[in-house]
Amino acid sequence: MLELCQGMETITFAPGEKLMPEGGKTGVLYVLISGCVEVIKGETPITRISDPGAIFGEISLLLEDPHPASVEATEVTVCHVIRGGSDVLVENPRIALAVAELLACRVKGLISYLADLKSQYSDRKDHLGMVDEVLMDIAHLVPRC
Repeated sequence: MLELCQGMETITFAPGEKLMPEGGKTGVLYVLISGCVEVIKGETPITRISDPGAIFGEISLLLEDPHPASVEATEVTVCHVIRGGSDVLVENPRIALAVAELLACRVKGLISYLADLKSQYSDRKDHLGMVDEVLMDIAHLVPRC
């Protein structure tokens, strides 16, 4: 992904600065060059990401929805910023493919995790036994037209 972004605009975030606020709409993609960010849903930290080439903002961009979580710099962080909304993906198929591959990897990981939970809690009748329903809901999601 970093190769695809060579020559694109960069932006530097200070520690504690939000790249994107949960519930906001920025219409941009960020590609991490250096530094570290934390993904936070509500008050719950989800993960820290410091892998160069990591992408942020794709869910909001593709679904034209507000950001589902905040992304905040935990140290000085430098990113490529890709402006232009979803048109950028139409005009740059290699970037669109990189975003699609990222999302496919996340879905694969979630499916494996949910399948493991289903196996572990198959005998439960409480909320932990609902994993089967969650898997079915995910499998039958249809994109908006």
